[in-house]
Amino acid sequence: MEIYKELKTPASKEFEKLLNSQFSKNKITEGSIIEGKINKITDKFVFLFIEGLKSEPVLDINELKSMGLLEKAKVGEKISVLLERIEDKNGEVLVSASKAAKIAGWDKLVEAYDKDLPVMGKITSKCKGGAIVEHIDTGSLMFCPGSQISDKPLKDISHLMHEPQKFKLIKLDKIRGNACVSRREIISSFKKEDKKIIVEKFKVGDIIKGATVKGYSSFGCFFDVDGTLDVLVHVQEISYSRVNHPNEIFNIGEKHDLKVISVDLEKLQVGCSIKQLSPDPFEHIQNYELNKKYKVKVVKLMDFGAFCELEPGLSTLLHSSELSWTKKNPSVKKMFQIGDEIDCIITEIDKEKRRVAISHKLTKENPFSILEKEYPIGTEIEGFVSNMNEYALYVKIDNLEIDAFLHCNDLSYSNNGEDELKKYKKGDKLKVKILEIKSDQQKVRVGLKQTQPDPFDWFKNKKINSTITVKVSSSDNKGLTVKPEGCEMEFTIKKSQIAINAADARPTRFVGGERIDAAIAELDMEKRKVTLSIKLLEELQNKEAVSKFSSTLSGKNLPFSSLSDQLNKKEKKTKEE
Repeated sequence: MEIYKELKTPASKEFEKLLNSQFSKNKITEGSIIEGKINKITDKFVFLFIEGLKSEPVLDINELKSMGLLEKAKVGEKISVLLERIEDKNGEVLVSASKAAKIAGWDKLVEAYDKDLPVMGKITSKCKGGAIVEHIDTGSLMFCPGSQISDKPLKDISHLMHEPQKFKLIKLDKIRGNACVSRREIISSFKKEDKKIIVEKFKVGDIIKGATVKGYSSFGCFFDVDGTLDVLVHVQEISYSRVNHPNEIFNIGEKHDLKVISVDLEKLQVGCSIKQLSPDPFEHIQNYELNKKYKVKVVKLMDFGAFCELEPGLSTLLHSSELSWTKKNPSVKKMFQIGDEIDCIITEIDKEKRRVAISHKLTKENPFSILEKEYPIGTEIEGFVSNMNEYALYVKIDNLEIDAFLHCNDLSYSNNGEDELKKYKKGDKLKVKILEIKSDQQKVRVGLKQTQPDPFDWFKNKKINSTITVKVSSSDNKGLTVKPEGCEMEFTIKKSQIAINAADARPTRFVGGERIDAAIAELDMEKRKVTLSIKLLEELQNKEAVSKFSSTLSGKNLPFSSLSDQLNKKEKKTKEE
């Protein structure tokens, strides 16, 4: 220990120099990849020498076997390992050759991905959604999705298994250490160069002779051009007429001439047309006139209407609103079938938008106009109940496809409308009176009670303050229900209108069947409104008595409760005498 007492001695300086030089040579840290020299090989282990470590790291011989390095493992050979722990709990050094290989392989993959370089690999096995690819240089495992194995659908990939081939790295997850590759990108890149040369040969307007139908879908048909290029004819470019699906026109293997209408050098696509090889039938539109009737052929049925042809290739639209005058939501699929020839009138020709609109209902006279001419308002007409709801009946008028509206309040003068509505069912024949016609809105309103004598006419010769005799039908806390003699209608006398004296204004005084007099307090023939009052009758009688027998004030001192009662008794006694 004497050497450390004096640091300036030659021996101390020499020791410091040797110590510093040793540290500068071996900078060993956990997690780094270092090279170790094979010092000894046994049946189970391989012992390494790594300068700077206090003990020899040991590798399991099975690890080298799994990596295929056992044959190369000889004493004196160097091998790269990952230093996991300089000293574990047992004081030993932990290293791994397989992890070092994986890290080294990952670094190569990252480099290839950053530089957009292909990597060599081989498909070793299938898995869910794709295949497992082994990186040949490092043995790292990568995933190739099924859609990226080839540019064409493959049911069997056995011919690709264990064959060295190029793959393109399309995704790297550096955190999880996952790599995704594509064989399709490599194949397409080679084909892309060749395809570009082929596409550049085509120009808009070129005619392709004898292209073969290769396949079709709902949006168009694919043609093969001399086995070098696939081109698309969109469904709208197949024919000037409406086409539901290309399989209605083409069969696989047929040959057709095509006209090039678009060339996209970026997407390497060529668009073609068949209909442009023939004259446009819309040029014949000058042969047709507005508001004239023509025969058209139904070629396609839709929810909103039908597409028809004036002539082959010249399509028109028959909207559902132009199918019928009377049906609110007509179904074209129930009225017509594909191939039917029907009469229509041209209502619109738009040359700029290449659109022709037609109407089927205009070929027939508007039934509402016929109704207005032959059956004006006030006419009685027969029909039957075609439909009904909770507040009205719909009456189909005979000889016309018109459903007239009959509200429940127009069923009866005397009974409650909703109760009266329950008496009818579909198919019942009725004779009704036309109350209102709106041709522009295609609406007709009819009434049933209007065909019968109006019981309200009983009041035609009556006036306000007139006295009538009524019969009490029933009573409740609100008042009396009465029916005038000779009238079919019932009215209500409110509790407040039963008597002048509040003590006498009790509905319970009446049990039903009594005949009493009442005055008409309100009468409106137009609104069919009548208000009856017993109280008003008493007031009128009191007024008359005062004017005949006394002054206005003398009536206050009369010893009886009701002057009218006394007068009535006096008049009755006089008549008896």
